[in-house]
Amino acid sequence: MAQVTIYLADELETQARAAATIRGTSLGRWIAEQVAEKIKNEWPPEVLAVVGGFPDFPDHATLRAGYGTDSVRESLD
Repeated sequence: MAQVTIYLADELETQARAAATIRGTSLGRWIAEQVAEKIKNEWPPEVLAVVGGFPDFPDHATLRAGYGTDSVRESLD
């Protein structure tokens, strides 16, 4: 596991330590959890719960109408 050094303002450190204590974890683990939460690449459950919940929402073809055609892309071969 990599080690990273960060610098926090005194007040921010105090708040982070308090949050870690409330969570019952170390400051380092609490910070790692916060970073992981901010960079995760998935939709929150609340968003996924409403997928398909708007029956009158236009489909992708309707939404893209009027944008013109895509540019010709070069081959990766």
